[in-house]
Amino acid sequence: MRFLLGLLCALILPAMAAAQPVNTGHLTAELVASAQGAAPGQTLDVALRQQIQKGWHTYWRNAGDSGEATKLTWTLPAGWSASDFTWPVPHRLPIGPLVNYGFEGEVLLPVRLTVPSSAAVGSTVTLKAKADFLVCADICIPESANLELKLPVTAGPAPADPVWGPKIAKALAEAPKPAGLAGAFQVAGGALKLAITGAPLKGADLSEAYFFPFAGTVIDHAKPQTIDRGPEGLTLSITPGYDFQGPTPPKELGGVLVVGGKGYELTAVAGPLPATAAGLGPPPAKAGPAAAGADLGLLSAAAFAFVGGLILNLMPCVFPVLAMKAASLAGHGGAHGDARRQGLAFGAGVLATFLGLAALLIALRAAGSAVGWGFQLQDPPVVAALALLMLLVALNLSGVFEVGTSLQGAGSGLASRGGLAGSFFTGALAVAVAAPCTAPFMGPALGWALTQTPAAALTVFLALGLGFAAPFVAVAFVPALVNRLPRPGAWMDGFKKLLAFPMYAAVAWLVWVLTVQIGSDAVPRILGAAVILALAAWLFGIAQRRQAAGGRPVAVAAAATVLAAAAVVGGAFWPAYALPEAAPEAAKLDAEAYTPERLAALQAEGRPVLVNYTAAWCVSCQVNDRVALSTKSVADALSRNNAVYLKADWTKRDGAIAAELARFGRAGVPLYLVYGAKGGEPAILPSILTSGVVVKAIDAAGRNS
Repeated sequence: MRFLLGLLCALILPAMAAAQPVNTGHLTAELVASAQGAAPGQTLDVALRQQIQKGWHTYWRNAGDSGEATKLTWTLPAGWSASDFTWPVPHRLPIGPLVNYGFEGEVLLPVRLTVPSSAAVGSTVTLKAKADFLVCADICIPESANLELKLPVTAGPAPADPVWGPKIAKALAEAPKPAGLAGAFQVAGGALKLAITGAPLKGADLSEAYFFPFAGTVIDHAKPQTIDRGPEGLTLSITPGYDFQGPTPPKELGGVLVVGGKGYELTAVAGPLPATAAGLGPPPAKAGPAAAGADLGLLSAAAFAFVGGLILNLMPCVFPVLAMKAASLAGHGGAHGDARRQGLAFGAGVLATFLGLAALLIALRAAGSAVGWGFQLQDPPVVAALALLMLLVALNLSGVFEVGTSLQGAGSGLASRGGLAGSFFTGALAVAVAAPCTAPFMGPALGWALTQTPAAALTVFLALGLGFAAPFVAVAFVPALVNRLPRPGAWMDGFKKLLAFPMYAAVAWLVWVLTVQIGSDAVPRILGAAVILALAAWLFGIAQRRQAAGGRPVAVAAAATVLAAAAVVGGAFWPAYALPEAAPEAAKLDAEAYTPERLAALQAEGRPVLVNYTAAWCVSCQVNDRVALSTKSVADALSRNNAVYLKADWTKRDGAIAAELARFGRAGVPLYLVYGAKGGEPAILPSILTSGVVVKAIDAAGRNS
């Protein structure tokens, strides 16, 4: 009889394992199972599937600066039990000055169900669950769905569902799991230093590593996480959150580390940081020349550094500057004396910059900073300034303005001293852009150098600089190579303009680096500065041409200088880069709780009213509050118009607030209303606010009173 029941179940499984999708408004939700049935005493993987409308998103277990995680409340038959979600790796969702964590498109949140051994074979169970979502775009809307999944109980393991079985298995395989990572953290210099080592990090691409904490208040999610690579791992510098401001900071820090597109669960403990995770600390003790840094002597380390410097010339980040130098050498054709002087000046610029960066790096590490090679490009103002400098070089090559009258005559107006200064500068610029790159042989050499005395360390860096400068210096000093260079001529002008494009590419790369460090807010700042700098370069070119024609270019040149200075200061050293949270007009508004009765009473008193329908989980609400409402200009407008600010908090569901939202055709928050004192319909403000819009509406309401 049991056999017949099992056979019958096998025949009807496809029809019995069924769920009905539910459209909640901005997503479609359903329960899907990995198998076409459930066997007594075994486990079954079921997933909450979300198909989210384009442009909208839901949230991870830690929503970030605002938002609310998806919840699932089960109603199961007796004896059944369900685990928590197995969460996928989230995405960062920047919204204005905030950063949230969540999902877009199709999302599967697996849950493991345990089937009781008493489950009756041949029966059909109905699994019920209520899913609650916060779905956000410009506004946030709480949505829910009552879901059901019917499954037959089979005598043995049921076959995998042909559609959902592979998808759920893939979601489980890709979900973050513990992988033997060891982590330690401490707060130093106002930064949370999180050092992580372990096998998954060896050989992995750490360039976009990111730590998603499980707790929402341990870090400032909107601030960048800078990466300091080490021989066995990495150290992240993170802005600490509210939990670190109290007398008892956290002793453990749990979360997901994402490296190379994969997520790993991690629990870090408070304590000293391992040297092998920070900067260029001591390399791991293992066999092989590439990892034997701890055993290198001075001569071996210098030899490794020299070879690494040679190879560094082949790194893509150095190509634009070296192309510019190649054009300069070609401009000298067979003039051996000029070529040699140019080569020596280039080499001097390389060595001076290498030694200067090395001395600063050694000093910073001696002071306790966990910095490594390329540290200067971890500073957003430096990246921005370098991007603008590259743009200036590209505009010069494009002919917008000139340093000299042509490439082959560059510096002729300043005599030979000017040309040598240009070559020195080119060498310095090449080192600046080469700094983020690490060529083979460099790692162990620099790792050894930074554990030695300053004299030994500078010797190794000197060898690195000699290797980097050697190819161009050799070309300048070998007559046979110089003679092979093409002779100067009219072709050089077109060649010069062609070489501008690698420089423009370098600008694009540096702007991308800046957006990774700062976020999308960096784009309008740096591009605006670039436009001003380009205008300054164009004006400077006009001044040069006027001077060449015998005119007086003083006013134009002065304007160009002022604009160039404004571009550099505004684009590279604007305080918002270093202190994005600074709000010079920030102000805390005195808010009263909204009720319909309080609104009516205020209108009866003849006072304008600003009503803010908001919620703690609403992304746009928090952005608007920080950048538009909590400002001195709005506070002043409320004061001078004798207006009152009411806050309708919908963090917890409230029928009265929901009814008001529906009355104005809204399904969710935010909603901003400004009532005049004489009654009537309120002015409805946009969902994305500026302080100017709010002030104008309050002043208009005040004039109607």
